[in-house]
Amino acid sequence: MANRRAVVSLGHKALGYTTDEQLNAVRHTAKALADLVEGGYDLAITHSNGPQVSMIHKAMTELRRLYPDYSPAAMCVCSAMSQGYVGYDIQNSLKSELLSRGVNRTVATILTQVTVDPYDEAFYNPTKVIGRHMTAEEAAMEERKGNYTKEDPGKGYLRVVATPQPIQIVELEAIRTLFDAGQIVIAAGGGGIPVIEQQSNLKGASAVIEKDDIASLLACKLDADELIILTGVDCVMKNFGKPNETPIRNMTTAEAIALKEAGEFAPGSMLPKIEAALDFLETKPEGRVLITSLDAVSYAISGKNGTVITK
Repeated sequence: MANRRAVVSLGHKALGYTTDEQLNAVRHTAKALADLVEGGYDLAITHSNGPQVSMIHKAMTELRRLYPDYSPAAMCVCSAMSQGYVGYDIQNSLKSELLSRGVNRTVATILTQVTVDPYDEAFYNPTKVIGRHMTAEEAAMEERKGNYTKEDPGKGYLRVVATPQPIQIVELEAIRTLFDAGQIVIAAGGGGIPVIEQQSNLKGASAVIEKDDIASLLACKLDADELIILTGVDCVMKNFGKPNETPIRNMTTAEAIALKEAGEFAPGSMLPKIEAALDFLETKPEGRVLITSLDAVSYAISGKNGTVITK
């Protein structure tokens, strides 16, 4: 029987928040991914990069402050750096875990660009916080450069960037070639490097793309059977955080829409995952979406945990 084709989306818990945390976290994450491989899945993996890209941006900003001769690093460059080093840790840890189980599969990272619309409404209302706290003077300097900042009362100012919708995955054919060959590919990390098409050129955009949005798009473009979203909870909950919270094991898209409209899913938390699921199933109605945690994934793929969403 042919393997099931799945795109796996990894959240912050899968990576940690510092370089040391990440190295330890991905070893644990590799076990969950290896469980999927042994469970009969071909995998394309994407991941978050919020803490990582923020750390890189802080470091490059500090370098520029201490050594004015150094050029500041654009957000697109910081995104590329984060893709490289996160992918490096994931592919090495996963390859090692698979070999320890007697499984020899190639694992490769593709540096991935994603086109965005320069007129996307998100560019006029940036909301994604990145980088370190700044003084009022530093924030004013950022504003003069055309960047956006917001005050964090009592702490200073923070830079904010746009989160536009992804349009096209530039390296899609390279990703598909590896995926179709049964190799494990890590792609579009951190939502991909956002770029704007300018005739025959691609210009980096001062933005980040939400990982749930790119995971859904990647799953659609690769014609995946499943979108697997690994997050901090074992399954989706109704009345989450309340005394009467109850797990939702199975859900249709119609039921998900009804719960979404009732305000059951928190923005910035479960809501983006549900929206990604709905987008994927709209394009691939015969597919399914699994939302669960790293620790529960081996039980979830056998139907003993997690939340499954179908058309």
